[in-house]
Amino acid sequence: MADVSHTSYLPPILTFCAGAVIAVPLFRRVGLSAVLGYLAAGIIIGPSVLAVIKDPDAIRGTAEIGVVLLLFLVGLELQPSRLYSMRKDILGAGLAQMALSAGVIGAAAWWFGLSVGGAVAVGLALALSATSIALQLLEERGDGNEPYGRRTFSILLFQDISIAPALAILPLLATTTEAKPGGAGQALTGLGIAFLAIAVIVLAGRYVLNPFFRILAKTGAKEVMTAAALFIVLGAALLMEHVGLSMAMGAFLAGVLLADSHFRHELEADIEPFRGVLLGLFFMAVGMSLDLKLVLDNWLLLALAAPLLVLFKIAVAASILRASCSSMTEAVRAGALLSPAGEFAFVLLPLGVSLGLLDERQGAIATALAAISMLIGPVVAKLIDGVLLSRAAPETMEEDFEGVDAPSVVVIGFGRFGQIVTQALLLQHVDVTIIDSDVERIRSAAKFGFKIYYGDGTRLDVLRAAGTGKARILCVCIDNKDAALRIVEMAKAEFPNVRLHARAYDRIHAIDLMKANVDYQMRETFESALGFGRVTLEGLGLNYDEASLVIDHVRDRDAQRMEIQFTEGIAAALNKVPRVTPEPLVQPKGKSKALTPETQEVIEDGGAEVAVGGVGEPER
Repeated sequence: MADVSHTSYLPPILTFCAGAVIAVPLFRRVGLSAVLGYLAAGIIIGPSVLAVIKDPDAIRGTAEIGVVLLLFLVGLELQPSRLYSMRKDILGAGLAQMALSAGVIGAAAWWFGLSVGGAVAVGLALALSATSIALQLLEERGDGNEPYGRRTFSILLFQDISIAPALAILPLLATTTEAKPGGAGQALTGLGIAFLAIAVIVLAGRYVLNPFFRILAKTGAKEVMTAAALFIVLGAALLMEHVGLSMAMGAFLAGVLLADSHFRHELEADIEPFRGVLLGLFFMAVGMSLDLKLVLDNWLLLALAAPLLVLFKIAVAASILRASCSSMTEAVRAGALLSPAGEFAFVLLPLGVSLGLLDERQGAIATALAAISMLIGPVVAKLIDGVLLSRAAPETMEEDFEGVDAPSVVVIGFGRFGQIVTQALLLQHVDVTIIDSDVERIRSAAKFGFKIYYGDGTRLDVLRAAGTGKARILCVCIDNKDAALRIVEMAKAEFPNVRLHARAYDRIHAIDLMKANVDYQMRETFESALGFGRVTLEGLGLNYDEASLVIDHVRDRDAQRMEIQFTEGIAAALNKVPRVTPEPLVQPKGKSKALTPETQEVIEDGGAEVAVGGVGEPER
């Protein structure tokens, strides 16, 4: 009979996958973070509830690789020059947050009866924030490059750097309580070895990694590049762990050193799938580590301590960031992201227990407090974010049309399209009036020297007040199809002597505008696409006149097609224009080739949404 022992690892894997695919979509469906879904799944399948997984520590080591890969990808986004430019936020706000939070939390722990060493261990562990949770929430919001997102990351980065001295301080504290004789010298020696390891990684990243990847790239084997990326990340992490520092710090350092590499984007693509899966596994391991029996036995203490810890960390971070010239809204949003305890609390607290700074019960309660803060922190962050954003009403201005005279041109909409249109008018010193309802665009228009009015261009009273009836041309440059049609129809009826020029969103919108009797319409991407095609033809060897002749022919054929559809309807002349989808204006010489079986099936089925060759305009 065949040995089937190799299947023993499949049930845990299936359990993790099932927990993720059930919990995460449910939490996302109700508007909560995926992190909460992973944590909840871990609690349910862990030893405290269903006990499907009885030993969470057995998978935590593997799960922590997710945090390692996350920090590597973060490092890839930070060139050393950018990191240097963040030094004030890192050393200023980061140091202040860590020192103040650790000091107050440690003092509270000492007041509750912990030894000085134990209080320091708890203070350091709970002062740290969850890098993975904060970055995940920033990624879900798309706010990584917002000012509050950058400041949040700066504080997180300082915390990750502070792991090294924290891991050195605890053995030193243990020696003062005679928990580990001779530990002071060992700790100082370990610190020297740690700095040596950092120097090795820096030198390797500077002089070895790029040539190494260049050699591998020449082989053309993508799987070798993936293996090399994992080798570099995990190798740096393992080296840091062996010298007493955090694995995440080693991975982050490797990422920063490769941030300027030509292979950065390929490395990011290779690592990303592993990062997502293992990071989810890490959160599930944190959930499994929560001892519900211990929580129930100490429910009053934890019920008071966890919310107080979260609110205290929000207050500390928000106060520090507010003092550094952040707005109150940004400061509070950043503080909310930093409120959960960090992943490294599950490293520092067990270390404190092993060194004798904490007894088993104290360590378990502190660990449960850290895990609960990771559960409620993202919920509090979401609630705070919702409240702050709901109060942040869009900035408005009073409509004021005093002093309006007769402009030559009225332009409605000063976005990217309207700005380009008005450049030509500005060059000829044409008298232009701008109407827009976006305050920032109004401020941008002020730089051009135009007459600018804040208002809704779909309102007749606004058009009248802006002097549209006396203008020669009204340019409708907004990207809202329905609103543009309303403006055209209203202007045609109220200002019959004013020429109407309109921006068309696509072909169907252009035909609708033509039916509304505009004097001129232009599809927003048509001419730019033709110009792009002309330059491409020149790149293939045609001279300017030859390429322009081809483009003129395409333009004429498109105009003929537009005329047929305007006069006879969208479905008119089916033998010429069967449908308004991407299609060739001239018959291609060769037949299309499907590169995959799925594509071939779509072509054979007559899929309307597939462009198979030639020149056409994709409708949106």
